[in-house]
Amino acid sequence: MSTSRIIATLSLAAIVGGGGYWAGKNDIGTPLEQHFGWSRMAAEAEPRHEPTGAVIYYSHPDGLAEYSAKPKNTADGRPFMAVRESEDVSFNATGTAVPVAETAKAERKVLYYRNPMGLPDTSRVPKKDSMGMDYLPVYEGDDADSSTVKVSLGKLQRTGVKTALAEKTTVSRKIRVPGTVTLDERMVSIVSMRTDAFVEDVADVTTGDRITKGEDLFHFYSKEIATAGAEYATEMRNGGKAGPNTGSALRLRNLGVPAATISSIAAERKVPQSIAYTSPRDGVVLERMAVSGMMAEAGDILFRIADISKVWVIADVPEYELGSVRKGAVVSVVVRNLPGTAFKGTVDLIYPEVQTQTRTTKVRIELPNPDGQLMSNMYAEVEIEAGAGSPVVAVPNSSVIDTGDRQIVFLDKGEGRFEPMDVSLGARGEDMTEITKGIAAGDRVVVSANFLLDSESNLNAALSALTSDEVKR
Repeated sequence: MSTSRIIATLSLAAIVGGGGYWAGKNDIGTPLEQHFGWSRMAAEAEPRHEPTGAVIYYSHPDGLAEYSAKPKNTADGRPFMAVRESEDVSFNATGTAVPVAETAKAERKVLYYRNPMGLPDTSRVPKKDSMGMDYLPVYEGDDADSSTVKVSLGKLQRTGVKTALAEKTTVSRKIRVPGTVTLDERMVSIVSMRTDAFVEDVADVTTGDRITKGEDLFHFYSKEIATAGAEYATEMRNGGKAGPNTGSALRLRNLGVPAATISSIAAERKVPQSIAYTSPRDGVVLERMAVSGMMAEAGDILFRIADISKVWVIADVPEYELGSVRKGAVVSVVVRNLPGTAFKGTVDLIYPEVQTQTRTTKVRIELPNPDGQLMSNMYAEVEIEAGAGSPVVAVPNSSVIDTGDRQIVFLDKGEGRFEPMDVSLGARGEDMTEITKGIAAGDRVVVSANFLLDSESNLNAALSALTSDEVKR
């Protein structure tokens, strides 16, 4: 390029730059805008609506899917952008995004405006509070049920509201109570004489030994039994008919003579010098009082024997838990000397008495004990399956709000509407609670974030009660 052309180009740039500086300094742009309508054309091309409503969250300035409930800065120090109510979107039937505020205004009439901070202050016209926040509109129909909570789709996702269906199911839980292992009263036998007798030749068994049914315990001699036996032998020698239920044979039986000894007298036609007394059952010797050579009077206890193949566990159930315990309920029992081993049984009996001092009732559990691991007077930890035996309407435990005076469950009515329902509770289980009144099986209830909905519902009801009728008009 020639030197003259370079000089010409630099001169032209200087003239254009200087002219622009002079035009800006002397405000030449304003008359031009008025003459040509540039500003108006730009405004008409891109109309701008100022966002209204309270700030509901903050979004990333670059449009990323990152949000915050309070003011926040990005990693490079830029502030997040405030999103107001009118900027939060919902979707109409065609799938077109529509601002929530505009959709509500198009469908319903605004009755009045309430304070955004929940104060009992309303206005018939839009206004701002002392902090510059817009009052929130209350639409026609909102007062019909002031406790109903309405949540937009965006807010619903941010608050973490989750729902579940009320269903018919069994409600169960475990009642953990202490207990004590005892012997089954029906499986304890006492060995005693029915007439005066001399005890001879006691067997080598002591307290704690295991014995079997029919095993010899001791031999004895009784004058009364010897006399009855002699009469029976005489009857047999004279051609009498042998049988356990006739004549002297019946008398021997009533005196406690074993059937084998009666048959022996009938066959041999003579009375043995001493008679063997055998064990009436399999079991463990709990007590031995018999001593060789002793004189035993009628009714004296000589042995006490217990069958421990089955035992009882007596549990102490608090009075307030009795309504949840039923006969036949499954029970798990753990004893201290066998940690990790659970014995399974059932509730056999609920005693008809409440202990005055402890306000507990004894519950009897029957357990099999074939190996004899459970011993009398052992301490036991008892878990009783309690609750409703048949299917009932139930909801997850987390869905019930219990204030003490009332119990509430929030129903999902669809389209972001949630209605509090007063319910009556039944049995409470590990995961589910029985509902006896208020909702039915198949109703969808809120199981998460329901305390937030309850706060909003109470706020709506309080504002409705505090708002004067003349303001609503």
